[in-house]
Amino acid sequence: MVESRCGLICKGCEWKEKEGCTGCVNMNNPFWGTCNVKNGCVGKGLEHCGQCADFPCDELTSMQEGDNRVEQCKIWAKAEKNGEGCRCKKGCTK
Repeated sequence: MVESRCGLICKGCEWKEKEGCTGCVNMNNPFWGTCNVKNGCVGKGLEHCGQCADFPCDELTSMQEGDNRVEQCKIWAKAEKNGEGCRCKKGCTK
C-alpha cells in the first residue's frame, strides 16, 4: 500500500527504472540524497507522514511539486484508521 514516506506514488516513476529505486520505505537513503521527510518519519517510527501528529508539516508541504502527496498521506492514514492495514512496523492496530 504505502510506497513512500511523503505520499509520492512511485509506480510509473521514471526514476524507479532508471535509478533502480525501490522506494524510500525500502531503502536507507533515496538515490538522490538525504530526505528530511523520510528521516523524520523513520526517527518517529512512522511509515509515512499521514501517521504523524504534526501532519502536514512545512517540510512535507514544501516538497509538493504539483502532485498530491499530502492528499495521498491522508488516504493512507484513513485506510489504516478504517482497518485496511497498517504496516508501520510498530505492531499497532491502526
